[in-house]
Amino acid sequence: MILIKGGLVKPIASPDIENGEVLMDGGKIVAIGQNLPVPEGTEVVDATGCLVTPGLVEAHCHVGLDGETVRWEGSEVNEAIDPITPEMRGLDGFNPQDEGVRNALAGGITTAVTGPGSANVIGGTFFAVKLKGESVDEMVLRDPVAMKIAFGENPKGCYGQKGKEPQTRMGVAALLRTTLAKAFRYAEEIDEAEADSTKKRPYDPKLEAMLPVVRHQIPLKAHAHQANDILTAIRIAEEFGLDITLDHCTDGELIIPQLVKAGKPVLIGPSLGAKSKFELKNKSFTTPGVLDAAGLQVCIITDAQVIPLQYLPLCAGLAIKDGMKEESAWRAITLNPAQVAGIADRVGSLEVGKDADVVIFEGNPLRDIQARVRRVYVNGERAV
Repeated sequence: MILIKGGLVKPIASPDIENGEVLMDGGKIVAIGQNLPVPEGTEVVDATGCLVTPGLVEAHCHVGLDGETVRWEGSEVNEAIDPITPEMRGLDGFNPQDEGVRNALAGGITTAVTGPGSANVIGGTFFAVKLKGESVDEMVLRDPVAMKIAFGENPKGCYGQKGKEPQTRMGVAALLRTTLAKAFRYAEEIDEAEADSTKKRPYDPKLEAMLPVVRHQIPLKAHAHQANDILTAIRIAEEFGLDITLDHCTDGELIIPQLVKAGKPVLIGPSLGAKSKFELKNKSFTTPGVLDAAGLQVCIITDAQVIPLQYLPLCAGLAIKDGMKEESAWRAITLNPAQVAGIADRVGSLEVGKDADVVIFEGNPLRDIQARVRRVYVNGERAV
């Protein structure tokens, strides 16, 4: 057993505990509170003067697939040969030994939702992974988490400039609709074959990968910056009755009533850095706070390696600086992304029965640029 005691414990899902304690055993949190009974032989960690939080959770990035210190050799983000590649699995490209993974863990990020990029209209599946380990098969928390789709400049630029489809936003939407319609029909054919032994079950690897989407097991994960792209993503999801998250949502402040009506999670970022393309002209750290105040479920994202993943707390801090409530910012990098990814039963808050993913900070990383990570525990084992 390990007991962390003496710090300000921030469970996220419940009020902060001054001079609090967190007891871990068997990779799980077994008790939280004050003056907990300490079994004999328990390792006691003094966190006096520190902040004790759950491991941070990133809702959208490419860590482990877009390698540090390499060029094309370590880029596993886009299979940019076909605008429709749902059969790609982020899990198969993940490199646990990449420096970006180690740096993120050292910054207090213990779980990341990572996967393919946005070159394709349908790019493949994202998965959730713990960032401590040597083998992705032992680190994976949930696979798949979502199916990546993309609107706007990225698929247009990747294929349209080569004289291929899609060359327009109409083309992007048409390809997506066509594939979804095929996937629904494919699912019906499978059901028919399973009900009739005289029929052979069809097999198409692209459509097979779409089954979790049309069967409502995972959402679409929509790369959409511009307002019209965000609304097209919502429109198509509603047409087919599908779940969806709105990732980046750069123009979100322009269409607040429409976003509130849709009620979908909004994953905001990467907001730090230059406005490198036209779609980013309205990029702002005010957006997370404004959409949170409107009642939407907000996650703050780095899109790593666009912003190195260890700077996720900095992005949350900058959102606070531009108006977001601090407690909302904490939720946006812990419990909200865990809920959106379907892993909140395991991570995202300090609660009895959840994984013992715990970070001890010297200072508040959302308030103090000089705050440091003292220790990181993943599944109850010290990782940093």
